[in-house]
Amino acid sequence: QLQLVESGGGLVQPGGSLRLSCEASGWTLDYYAIGWFRQAPGKESEGVSCIDRSGISTYYTDSVKGRFTISRDNAKNTVYLQMSSLKPEDTAVYYCAAASFTAAQLMCATPLRENDYWGQGTQVTVSS
Repeated sequence: QLQLVESGGGLVQPGGSLRLSCEASGWTLDYYAIGWFRQAPGKESEGVSCIDRSGISTYYTDSVKGRFTISRDNAKNTVYLQMSSLKPEDTAVYYCAAASFTAAQLMCATPLRENDYWGQGTQVTVSS
């Protein structure tokens, strides 16, 4: 059973940066595409960025292109989301999820809780 734990969230001013980490245990991440999703109060979950098993193919939703970067370190069983130029509309709970045998864009189009595994989330608040 794969377990995912997110960390790195917090309060940041507009224009600031944060790096989220998603650490896996119980199994290797090598077999999974990994995605970062976010959910703001009263809204549906949104696929923010996803990366395939190889780390070669990535996907970003339009609102974060050029600001967020996803990466994975399979040796550390960890996936990262580097977020910069943060905006108040980026405020949400951020979750990582894992899905086997899927492409990055397809994974991000899948609702968070329809993936194979997901974590408990980490709060990101962008406010002055």
